[in-house]
Amino acid sequence: MNRARLPYAVALVTTIALGLATRRFPGAFPSVVATYGGDTLWAAMVVWLLALAWPRATTARLATGALAIAWLDEASQLYHAPWIDAVRAHWFGALVLGHWFVWSDLACHAVGVAVAAALDAWWQRRARSSNAR
Repeated sequence: MNRARLPYAVALVTTIALGLATRRFPGAFPSVVATYGGDTLWAAMVVWLLALAWPRATTARLATGALAIAWLDEASQLYHAPWIDAVRAHWFGALVLGHWFVWSDLACHAVGVAVAAALDAWWQRRARSSNAR
């Protein structure tokens, strides 16, 4: 299995745009999406990044890797030294690293990875069926 990179690049850009929109324009979304959408989409974004980096990886490996990265990132928010808080003080550092550990983010990450993995599995089935024709 070798993923075509274009659909994953489009998914990545779309996911980033939606995630940023939930933060920038929260009033444009239902409150549950405004509250939890950014963290959910962040984890989905990690799946797309891993799929682009390792196009031959199985969906399970992508999902496992993305969930590990997301949860490690969340756990890193328990650490507050001046140097890392200075990184988090900048908008990009805050987007990548977050600020504070929140238990609900772990669930958001699991949902985001699960949805992205389900999409990946569906794309892979479609690709195999179209190649079999």
